[in-house]
Amino acid sequence: MTILWSACLLFLVQPLMSKVILPWFGGSAALWITCLVFFQCGLLLGYLYAHALTRRLSVQTQTVIHSLLLLASLAALPILPNPKWQPQPGQDPTWLIFGVLATSVGLPYVLLSATTPLLQSWYAHARQGALPYRYFALSNAGSLLALFAYPILLEPHFAAHQQIWIWSLAFAAFVALCVGTAVLVRPQAGHRSSPAQQTQSAPALPQIALWLSLAACAATLLLTVTNLLTQNIAPMPLLWVLPLSIYLVTLILAFERGRWYPRIIFLPLVIPAIGWLVVASGRVENQTIAIMIAPLCAALFVCAMACHGELARSKPPAPQLTAFYLCVAAGGAVGGLFVAVIAPHFFRTTYEYAITFAGCPALLLFLLWRERTRWKQVRHAFAAWATGAAATLLVTGYLTERTWRDLHSAVLLERNFYGVLRVEDVIDHHHRIRQLTHGTITHGLQFLSSLLRAVPTTYYSRESGVGRALEVLQRTGPLRIGVVGLGAGTLAAYGRAGDTLRFYEINPLVSEIARNQFTFLSDCPAHIDVVLGDARISLAHEAGQQLDLLVLDAFSSDAIPVHLLTREAFALYWRHLKPDGVLAVHISNRYLNLAPVVMLAAKESGKPAWEVDNEDDDAHEIYSAGYVLISSRPNFFTHPTFEGELIEIDPPRTLRPWTDDYSNLWQVLNYTGK
Repeated sequence: MTILWSACLLFLVQPLMSKVILPWFGGSAALWITCLVFFQCGLLLGYLYAHALTRRLSVQTQTVIHSLLLLASLAALPILPNPKWQPQPGQDPTWLIFGVLATSVGLPYVLLSATTPLLQSWYAHARQGALPYRYFALSNAGSLLALFAYPILLEPHFAAHQQIWIWSLAFAAFVALCVGTAVLVRPQAGHRSSPAQQTQSAPALPQIALWLSLAACAATLLLTVTNLLTQNIAPMPLLWVLPLSIYLVTLILAFERGRWYPRIIFLPLVIPAIGWLVVASGRVENQTIAIMIAPLCAALFVCAMACHGELARSKPPAPQLTAFYLCVAAGGAVGGLFVAVIAPHFFRTTYEYAITFAGCPALLLFLLWRERTRWKQVRHAFAAWATGAAATLLVTGYLTERTWRDLHSAVLLERNFYGVLRVEDVIDHHHRIRQLTHGTITHGLQFLSSLLRAVPTTYYSRESGVGRALEVLQRTGPLRIGVVGLGAGTLAAYGRAGDTLRFYEINPLVSEIARNQFTFLSDCPAHIDVVLGDARISLAHEAGQQLDLLVLDAFSSDAIPVHLLTREAFALYWRHLKPDGVLAVHISNRYLNLAPVVMLAAKESGKPAWEVDNEDDDAHEIYSAGYVLISSRPNFFTHPTFEGELIEIDPPRTLRPWTDDYSNLWQVLNYTGK
């Protein structure tokens, strides 16, 4: 019961804290990846602590120390994040995320992590010779239960501060349960040494390297698939926990019973699974959610099952139990740090994808090669091994060639915490154009011809909702315009002498690219300011801007910052707009129908709102776009430019207004992906 309870709390807190700090760090997919790496490192510290206790102290002493630390950790409750960790403009959020999590939930999390290996060690001590690995499977089952409980039961029905208090009270109950378990263990333990102290044997270095490699490989696969999902759909807890749940399922199956891992089935499936991951890491457009999610999750299941199955096959006897768990946790932390910290800081593009996709089958093939002397049918086994090796080389070669091509065809290729940004020149419909791509999403495009470079393109054409709004407003004189999201700076094409345009951009690399690689900003005769940092935080610290138009353009990238669509956010927008100002919300998104959320916010404020859409025009590089325009301005929506263009959206009665404490992406999912 104690193991199950600790595992539930351990994995319940991960999506909970990630969502709580989301408004501070924006809607980047990297937020969850960084949080996940922090929790992997916390797991490693917990296992290291458990290993140190079991190697050096009697069970009786272990129970006393662990109980005292658990009682001390109650002082950390409730696990509220400290606002001092909010990022400053242009600051790399990675270490700030680590800091806010360490100071809020760090000690409770480390102690929760240590509970499973400690209790298993105590169990092995009480029942000499018993192998407690089934409790490892039980622990992962509890983790799986918690992961699904959060997006299905907790997130939709409780506000964020309520979730924090629920978890904190549950942790206090766990402390009582664990201390009670320790009290029961003490009379049986006496002052005898633990099993880890009863033997001088230690795992050999090759065995340790194998455990580390398999665990690291599984962890990098988990984070890679999570990255692919959240970058292309949304940074939502459901998509955070789904890959992690699959990862845990493979751990449960591998360690519960050996027969759940038929090697002869899973190892051959690794090659096609890796092949699909290679395809999915490229540009995949106009796919349904099911087509995006299902194959990625299936590929993760196959590859993680192979890694964890081999890990379970190599598990040691009970005296080496905590050393084994320590190596597994260390491998997970190493894999996580590689993807979330090393890769963004040292790689210009997603080299980690190539390393992971080639490294996984290569490692498994190495394991098979090590066992070649035990092959019964050498000829057939060698043929299978050679086929796998050839496929691995093909995957590696393809990824290397694709990465090399990306590096040499791009005008600019840079990367930071927020992702990979690529600028390239292409010829389309006989026009030379320059485009900015973030991940797989185009964030701006400009004609290179001097005659056409001032023409607004993509989602910002004169036929778009924001283009039509500007056509009406520009008849009234000089304008003050705010824009959340800079991209290539396309909206600056509308700026006139006397106008003021104020862009809010969270990614400093985007600002640098817009100024140096595109001319929308430099050609604009209006006064332009670019404010770095999260738009919501920046607006909160500024005096009212008295804007004629505020454009929210942070949602066309499929990973949306939810905190920009809450009741509190809209109140902030009204404060910065003139009483007759216009709020234009760009809602184009493949997988989320945001119109009802925005319409409901307008309805709450008592302001008229309409949706305005436009169609594609490939010849002029115009993309279909949807905007919701909100304004109390007299005669604004009756202007001839809107004739026949206004679409009324009636929010469903079941839809609740989003707040900083509550949002529900389940209700706005667009399953067709179109």
